[in-house]
Amino acid sequence: MNKNELRAVMIANGDNYEKLADALGIYTSTLSNKINNKNGIGFNQPEIIAIKNRYNLTADQIDRIFFE
Repeated sequence: MNKNELRAVMIANGDNYEKLADALGIYTSTLSNKINNKNGIGFNQPEIIAIKNRYNLTADQIDRIFFE
């Protein structure tokens, strides 16, 4: 996971952890754990799709953020 690129996309769209967590229907602490890959949890497919749609991400951006 490329957390710096995700954070850059969030900032470019005026979002912060609280706003994105609310949009995903999860706690801010859970979002932080997913971004930092703590406790062995990561983003699931519906969350990745929601983030893609929220920020109008391209397939290349999705690959760079979530799968590198």
